[in-house]
Amino acid sequence: KLSRALPHVKFVLPHAPEQPVTLNGGMRMPSWYDIRSLDKIASNEDEDGMNASMRKLNELIRAEIDGGVPANRIVLGGFSQGGAMTLFTGLQSELQLAGLAVLSGYLPMRERIMNRATDASKKVPVFHGHGTADEVVLFQYGEMTRNTLQKSGHSVDFHAYNHMGHSTCDDEIRDLQTFLSTCIPEST
Repeated sequence: KLSRALPHVKFVLPHAPEQPVTLNGGMRMPSWYDIRSLDKIASNEDEDGMNASMRKLNELIRAEIDGGVPANRIVLGGFSQGGAMTLFTGLQSELQLAGLAVLSGYLPMRERIMNRATDASKKVPVFHGHGTADEVVLFQYGEMTRNTLQKSGHSVDFHAYNHMGHSTCDDEIRDLQTFLSTCIPEST
């Protein structure tokens, strides 16, 4: 849907690697980092796992730049853990990306990441869509993320979707399309 509406945009959609996840009884599942609890987002987070995933995402970004795509035409985005990794990576980047798109995600390690946030990241617009009925990443974590980013001077386009759980909806995809059209306009 988005690729048809934005034919000038190249979508690179990496998948999280499979790894053991504590919350899943140690069973392997796609995960950017270990999830130890959903109750306390800001406690006992897997910083080593997040750093390893950030290196992988930065390699993808670097490959696009090396292939001729300027950083200011790259939007990093993700759903759930992917949204968390978007913020974790984008806020620490020295590159001024075109935007960050977070769907049903949250800001991991809030205080530490905000202390590490670069000046370049403060110029990068953030789209954040979150369902009010999200049963996995609670809506309050989305609001907490928005408030933390805004308090630190980041521009956040926050959208709440009534009755939406841990998923997406047509309204969110339309809003994301508008955001991407603004961040990555067609070249003239």
